[in-house]
Amino acid sequence: MKYVDRFLVNLVLKEFHDSPFSGHLSEDRTRGQIKTCIWWPMWKKYVAEYCKTYDRCQKANKYTGKRLGNMIKIQEPSRPWEIFHMDWVTGLPPGGDRSYNASLVIAEIFSKTPIFLACHKDDTAMDTALLIWNRVISWTGIFTNIITYHPQTDGLAERMIQPLEYMVRRLCAYGLELKDCDGFTHNWCTILPALELAYKTSIHASTNQTPAILEKG
Repeated sequence: MKYVDRFLVNLVLKEFHDSPFSGHLSEDRTRGQIKTCIWWPMWKKYVAEYCKTYDRCQKANKYTGKRLGNMIKIQEPSRPWEIFHMDWVTGLPPGGDRSYNASLVIAEIFSKTPIFLACHKDDTAMDTALLIWNRVISWTGIFTNIITYHPQTDGLAERMIQPLEYMVRRLCAYGLELKDCDGFTHNWCTILPALELAYKTSIHASTNQTPAILEKG
């Protein structure tokens, strides 16, 4: 455990919360990442205040109050990538060489592993099927069920999908561009793998494990 001087606290918080590899995660997840390697006096209070007052996160978050909908019982999976939910994040600024304006969010139920794929808001069902075929199945193998009911009709789906949607919106919704040490500009499409890594390596509250551990062992 490394001790951090007070004058470095803001730099640490920025790295563990704002970086694409940190994914603008929630207060709990940010705290979980920090406590594994760094400490300073009253660090939990600093993390809480930083996450609650970070401007981009507050603007990107949406209302999460009670919504109406029929509850649907979801089959329990017995292995990774047997069943997954998917939903779309729309209203994003054009990005990539094909001016993508949406992201397909896939959430695997067993390990909670996410996949983010750049797409278009007006993609057809065939476009989405081809995207999953070309970008997902070769990695995950054949699955038994895809759940495309709106997440608000299923509590588990909503709890899984919402944090992933927030991650994408926090990074993308305001036309954010990032530059590396060589001054090369990356748009939001190229940063999606970093968001996946951030989520996969943070501890999930329902399993007390990271998705990466549950998926790969």
